[in-house]
Amino acid sequence: MNNAPETIQIIFQRQSCRYFLSDELPEEHLKLLLECMRWAPSAGNMQPWRFYVVRDDERKQALVASAYGQRFIADAPVVIVVCAVADESAASYGPRGATLYCLQDTAAAVQNLLLAATALGYGTCWIGAFDEHAAAEALKLPQRERPVAMIPVGKPRRMGSRTNRRPRSEIMVE
Repeated sequence: MNNAPETIQIIFQRQSCRYFLSDELPEEHLKLLLECMRWAPSAGNMQPWRFYVVRDDERKQALVASAYGQRFIADAPVVIVVCAVADESAASYGPRGATLYCLQDTAAAVQNLLLAATALGYGTCWIGAFDEHAAAEALKLPQRERPVAMIPVGKPRRMGSRTNRRPRSEIMVE
């Protein structure tokens, strides 16, 4: 893949990071990451998301507790919590917007974040294993906002080993 365009190389380089340095993210990098999320595609351009930037230790510890003790979350200097706002999608798309499109839209925003962070030299991990109610309480979210992902972001202290992918023959149908 060495001769692939840079964007494609970033896709293949991205991997989950669970070991972070405590170095703060420069504000311009954080703003750029959030801007990349903001430009993700969404059904009907509804943009049914909210992005919470968590830096303080107390709220990060509350997120760790909501994520069943995944301590590495608090080690990252920044945790971005992505919330879906189902009623914004439902306004145009009814139940399917509320139950599917808003989740697809937030997933696209998370993927933009993961790839942009990799391009800037940061480690990330897409956390989906958490108690939604506890995470919402930790951030004092409005009831209409559903936390769907937590993404710790920071300079990697070390990376884990690369994971394998299933063979194409197991996942592709022609």
